Amino acid sequence: MIDLENVREEFPSLSLKDENENRITYLDGPGGTQVPQIVIDAISDYYKNSNSNTHGEFKTSKRTDEIMNSMREKVCQLLGAESKECISIGQNMTSLNYSLARTLSKILKKGDQVIITELDHEANRGPWKSLESYGVKLVEVDLLEDGTLDYYDFKNKINQKTALVAMGMSSNALGTINDFNLIRKITTKFNSLLLLDAVHYAPHFSIDVKSLGCDFLLCSAYKFYGPHIGLLYSRPGLLDSLEPERLLVQDQIAPYKIETGTLNHAACNGVSAAIDFISSLGSGSSYREKLISAYKKISVHEYELASKLYSKLKSLNDLKIIGQDFSDKNRTPTVSFIHKKYSANEICKKLAKENICAWDGHFYALKAIQKLNLEKIGGITRLGVSIYNNQEEINRTVKAISML
Repeated sequence: MIDLENVREEFPSLSLKDENENRITYLDGPGGTQVPQIVIDAISDYYKNSNSNTHGEFKTSKRTDEIMNSMREKVCQLLGAESKECISIGQNMTSLNYSLARTLSKILKKGDQVIITELDHEANRGPWKSLESYGVKLVEVDLLEDGTLDYYDFKNKINQKTALVAMGMSSNALGTINDFNLIRKITTKFNSLLLLDAVHYAPHFSIDVKSLGCDFLLCSAYKFYGPHIGLLYSRPGLLDSLEPERLLVQDQIAPYKIETGTLNHAACNGVSAAIDFISSLGSGSSYREKLISAYKKISVHEYELASKLYSKLKSLNDLKIIGQDFSDKNRTPTVSFIHKKYSANEICKKLAKENICAWDGHFYALKAIQKLNLEKIGGITRLGVSIYNNQEEINRTVKAISML
């Protein structure tokens, strides 16, 4: 079990109060989590003790080299990757995905097919849409009314012309977890590349890229208690076979060849600390075992709170939940809804007056919100549970919504 009180003490931002002495409640985790003190200290410590560029002969530069190598190794452990040479770093997930799209445009042929889904975040749709100008055919998988993908449609659209399938592991808007294992089995038959967007999945569940069999996987550290850094896993040897846009002076091998400019070393030190924080919640004889153990505890805690939040909101007459229920634990702790009387933005404004943080709109999953005919009413209200949330916050939030 999670020692929640000790966990909450790690996050200094949880102590913030408004003018009415209401302690802040962060249910905005899908848009970015709060960071523990260990992450704040790691970023600050870098500037105090290691603030030099890489590959120098002096002490602070060598410390930066050590920090960057350590960070890649910890991300490798987080994702279950084969080695740290599989881990590339970028400004954010979107920029890395655009780099991949431009890279693949050099090898894809006219008539090749790239599959995306209607449920995905635009960061995993927009970059692949750009390939249409090269003659690549973009195919979309349908979204059903219950917030899940149409897997019959999915299976029928993958064929010998499918060069790549780009899909999310879970929906940042609705909380749906997609059947990525099924799709991997199908893409393997056609030798199609599989790219997984794990941005909304990585904060809640452990990942093993070797078991997934994916070719690429992307995630963002600011969704799992770290700073704004994008991370890319590439299957061993794959990135070396490609030609990303890069400078002549850049290291011409994986994982560096897709990285552009000087990286944010201080933030990377913060990423290491965020992964350390997660591992500290688990047990085991190795770092990887501790991470897996920690995620099991995180999943149980978040599911318990989110399922209660779902049940309480579902009992309110003026609300309609958008997405699946919590009868299956294979779901992220994200609850989205619409209100009969108030728009999503109006609800978020009312919650903000109670010092409760929630998001409204489409959350860049624009196509999904449009498909569900929700864009015209201002989208949905989204509440997301993170490791530091507690039952009192859930109760307070439900009470505030019930008083509308």
